[in-house]
Amino acid sequence: MQPITPKNIAAPAGGYSHCIETGPNARHLFISGQIPERPDGTVASDFESQCAQVWENIGSVLNAAGLGYGNLIKITTFLTDRAQAEANGAIRRRYLGDHVPALTVIVVQTLEPQWLLEIEAVAVT
Repeated sequence: MQPITPKNIAAPAGGYSHCIETGPNARHLFISGQIPERPDGTVASDFESQCAQVWENIGSVLNAAGLGYGNLIKITTFLTDRAQAEANGAIRRRYLGDHVPALTVIVVQTLEPQWLLEIEAVAVT
């Protein structure tokens, strides 16, 4: 995996890459939108707890496939409120560290009103 920054557009402000190139024989894992449900089916009421739970769920999916957060190449985050963006970024960086996949963040209405976000992702080996 290699991040690419075209010379004719501004460099990413941090925490993401404009694009990631993978090799021809890469194994791709497409992760469905992960919701903030805990294993027992409950959902925390605050954004920070929900966001951490979504990242834990993503980690569980990656682990089940024999992968880790460093294998993520594309993340799409669906927030329910623009005001969540800063906390979302901070929590994402807690899980990804210096890893900077391609990233999109969109403000939407989720399927269930108690879900304050949903995240889908793509990973490769």
